[in-house]
Amino acid sequence: GVPKVPDVSELMRIYGVTSDTEREMLLRLVRDGRQHGWWEPLTDGVSPERYVLDAPGRYAALESDATAVRTFDISIVPGLLQTADYARAVLSAALPHHLPAEIERLVALRLRRQEALHRADPPPLGVVALLDEAMLARATGGPAVMVAQLDRILELDELPHVEVRVLPFRAGILRVHVGDFVLVEIPHDLGSDVVYVEGHAGESYMDAAADVRLYRDIFRDAVARSLPRGESRELIGRYRTDHATHGQGRPSA
Repeated sequence: GVPKVPDVSELMRIYGVTSDTEREMLLRLVRDGRQHGWWEPLTDGVSPERYVLDAPGRYAALESDATAVRTFDISIVPGLLQTADYARAVLSAALPHHLPAEIERLVALRLRRQEALHRADPPPLGVVALLDEAMLARATGGPAVMVAQLDRILELDELPHVEVRVLPFRAGILRVHVGDFVLVEIPHDLGSDVVYVEGHAGESYMDAAADVRLYRDIFRDAVARSLPRGESRELIGRYRTDHATHGQGRPSA
């Protein structure tokens, strides 16, 4: 089987590998070796795009090892919660130079990732999704797509291992608003927890303990300023009603 990160780290200690460059190279090889699986047919041949889509299968490989994720998003519903139509609208906007067939494969990849929410063995993937209120107002894909998407969020929030919270406009600007990120919890025998950040400079994966601690603190602070689950559901429902009746993305009082 593929060697695990902690095992390789211990072997490097035993054999006295002290060069940071050599350590990083060996650990990268281990991680890359784990990036082969169910996602390959969906990502093979899908061209990367600078600043947006570095390696379509890399995050899927990381998430496949995870027991839980905590995600903060400002403008786009996290992939694990997206409907097919919403995912198609997001990917088409982000990847205007990709062929429709490539977009469809990436939509299929997102839907396949969502099966982790319903698996039995190992236990289903735990999710805490912190959504900025701006996401609920944005008419991504149009009002009909948003109605179905908000219905999906409310449906998934009923699962015992999924928690959706909304960070309201009235919370103001917090540290968390610097940008979207995902905290990926990895079993110890497979490696360490990872912070995944996707931005205009490409994708970043941070597993240094100090980085993980920082993002945990930022996430915890933001959750403390978010609406309780019941109020979050009520606000999502009001935006859903407004998209359905007015298409304006403004909730009724």
